Amino acid sequence: MAVGIDNSITTSLLTLLNVSATKAGKRKRPENEFVPSEKLNKRKPVQFAELEPPDSNNIDDKPTTGVAEASNVVEDGPDEAEYEDQYELHFGVKPAVLSDSSRASVDSKAWKTSKDRQGKLGTTILSMPANLQPPFSGTPRIDILERLKTPFQSKQSKQSREHVELQNDLLSTLSSRRDLYLTSTPLDSRKSLREAIALHTVNHVTKKRRRVLKNNERLAHAAKTNPSAEPPEDVQDQGFTRPSILFLLPFRSSALDWFSAITSHTPAPAFQIENQSRFVSEYGLPPGAIDKLAEAEPGTYPPDHVETFKGNVDDNFRVGIKMTRKSVKMFAEFYGCDIIMASPLGLRRSIEKEKNADYLSSIEILVVDQLDVLTMQNWEHVKFVLSHLNKLPKESHDTDFSRIKPWYLDGHAAYLRQSILLSAYDTPEGRALYNSSLQNVAGKIRTQAHWSPVNVPDGIEQNFVHFDCVSPKDEPEKRFHHFTTQLLPAILKSAVQSANTVVFVPSSFDFIRVHNYFRKHAGVTFTVLSEYSTNQDISRARQAFFQGKKAFLLISERFHFYKRYKVRGIRNLIFYGPPDHPQFFTELLSYPFLDEGVEPSDVTCRVLYSKYDWFRLERIAGTEAAIGLIKAN
Repeated sequence: MAVGIDNSITTSLLTLLNVSATKAGKRKRPENEFVPSEKLNKRKPVQFAELEPPDSNNIDDKPTTGVAEASNVVEDGPDEAEYEDQYELHFGVKPAVLSDSSRASVDSKAWKTSKDRQGKLGTTILSMPANLQPPFSGTPRIDILERLKTPFQSKQSKQSREHVELQNDLLSTLSSRRDLYLTSTPLDSRKSLREAIALHTVNHVTKKRRRVLKNNERLAHAAKTNPSAEPPEDVQDQGFTRPSILFLLPFRSSALDWFSAITSHTPAPAFQIENQSRFVSEYGLPPGAIDKLAEAEPGTYPPDHVETFKGNVDDNFRVGIKMTRKSVKMFAEFYGCDIIMASPLGLRRSIEKEKNADYLSSIEILVVDQLDVLTMQNWEHVKFVLSHLNKLPKESHDTDFSRIKPWYLDGHAAYLRQSILLSAYDTPEGRALYNSSLQNVAGKIRTQAHWSPVNVPDGIEQNFVHFDCVSPKDEPEKRFHHFTTQLLPAILKSAVQSANTVVFVPSSFDFIRVHNYFRKHAGVTFTVLSEYSTNQDISRARQAFFQGKKAFLLISERFHFYKRYKVRGIRNLIFYGPPDHPQFFTELLSYPFLDEGVEPSDVTCRVLYSKYDWFRLERIAGTEAAIGLIKAN
């Protein structure tokens, strides 16, 4: 079966690319370049295997003519050979972990799992292909080039011991080249996590470029010493296109944070950052604009809300970053860059407009940050982008196929791509992505958080209402049926509980359904707050509910996520399902006490749940209590 698949891939690739057209050392520059956005600078495309134009600021990019001059191109650290072996082990010409049996295990989802504890990362679940014997055992050493590691350790000396240990444990885990899903990223650790992951990606780009430049030297030397001889054959060192790192981020402000993290490892004056002022201008706030969240007094908005929405929150962007030994160039053309930073929406619009995603064919490290925020946007955009990763390109882009690694030609790039997922909390979308879409034959690691119950005002009775459901496909229908036939009718029979009542709905699809039910069948006065409400709508709804003109108020979780308004007049809370964000539960239960004279006994709380609400239930009730709630029914 596997042979048939490989032959099909090879046949389509040969038909597509016509391998015999180009030989090493006789390369053409592309005539038709892909420009992903009108805002991106146009430039002549440069293939990764080519010697780049001389630049007085970039020793790494000066063309050389002999092996004697190679030391001017690449300065190896004392442990270069040791670290290069670890990089080659996974991304080299013949990766030790890539085999027919390891691919078959991944394809059939035959994983063997084990639980461990990895320092500051906490409890982790390691999943390995069932037929794979790992090329190493124990904890991997931190695989960072000496010239990058030394300044990083110098910066670490000024940080707290806890953050240093977290960064080192993270870098050690990433050095295994396994996929990693961080399911809990506290606010105070996010900057440290970004810096460590950024260092890992810079290290990857640097090692890849060094290998290419060394092989360029070998080819140039061979051509000079014996022009009639065939060029060396063992120079496969790249993919179909140059970009090897992809960051998927929710907002421009997120891209600015990652830009700062990346450039912190390329410090001035040794490095020149081209187009930095333009990038900061376009990805920061407009001139004269005031960031109300950042300027507000502490406590006005929750810290996580400020951290998420401060700065430029435009969610339509994409930018290419080219890295050389002495410079970082922002707004590089996609086929000439090393790193792509984009929002799922921005990248999808680019792909659909150009009807081409070849620049994603050779991504070797994928970083998806703030998964929890992306689920509050449009998860379909994320799925769309990921479906275009590591596919065989539609065009050749004048690629030198003698330089392409064999596993790219075999269509096996997805089996070696390292994916790094970061989220404030685990979500069904993130877990489905981790379980079904990640194919790294080196294995994958997921952190397992242990949750404590959230803080709620003392004295409020929390009533968790269970409904039976045997299939996740039937869950929305079962939830709606239980709500409309049992929970809501019981509330409407009470004169006290049928007024001043908020119905909080996590899912946007469920919110539309509940809204329609109230509009047609409930027979009560109500108003709504959704992500589509205008400022005028919001003001009217809040006032009508507070004054008692409307008995019920329907609130979608996305509305609360984006606006975080405090709502007065609440006495009864119905959670159609546990909220994704555990802090929302705390906040909503505290809002009744914004009004004077309210006692805890005046407040009621009901939470509708099934066994498929495990993630959200655990974050609210705590791990132990959630286990009890699930097992009790």
